[in-house]
Formats: sequence, C-alpha cells, structure tokens
Amino acid sequence: MVVETLSENELDRLFQALADSTRRDIVRRVTLGGYSVSGLAALYAMSFAAVQKHVAVLERASLVTKEKHGREQIVRGNHEGLQEARRLLDGYEQIWRQRADRMADILAEG
Repeated sequence: MVVETLSENELDRLFQALADSTRRDIVRRVTLGGYSVSGLAALYAMSFAAVQKHVAVLERASLVTKEKHGREQIVRGNHEGLQEARRLLDGYEQIWRQRADRMADILAEG
C-alpha cells in the first residue's frame, strides 16, 4: 500500500516534472554534480530561458535546489526530494506486484 505524504498538488508537480525527458536529463546530471544554469543551457539545443524554466519546474517539485554563487545559480539534485519520489514509485511498484501475484494465484487455482 502506498502511504502518500504529499498533497495532490505536490504529486502533480512531481510527476509533471519527471514527465519531460529534458528535465529527467537535468536531474540525472545535477545529481552527479552541480551545474550552473548557464552550464546546463550550453548542453541543450534550447534557449537559456527555456532551461531556466525547466529548472524552475524541477525546483517546484523539490527535485533540485538552486544556490547563488556570485553571479551564477548552481543547480544540485535535492536528495530528499529524489528519495520521496523513489519511495512513492516503490509503493506503486509494490501495489502492482501484489496484483500480479494475486492474478497468478487465481490462474493457478483454475
């Protein structure tokens, strides 16, 4: 059973953030090490403003944090937010495994 500690809006923000491949790639990169927003923007075929918007979506979902260093904003993975996402997904996986096991039991009985 999934014990959700996030509100509906927080869940929506989390899954919306993870629904986009660019945002998933940004999360992957910044969990390995911090990047400036301009450094991230150099990696993608999109404008600086577009990357900034992606980072803002990830930040609202608590998947990344931004920290100001001089004139730059450094983006890092938010370990707690990523752990919460993992916990939720693990709970959903457990539900589906239980359902699959139950179906296997029913088929074995018949």
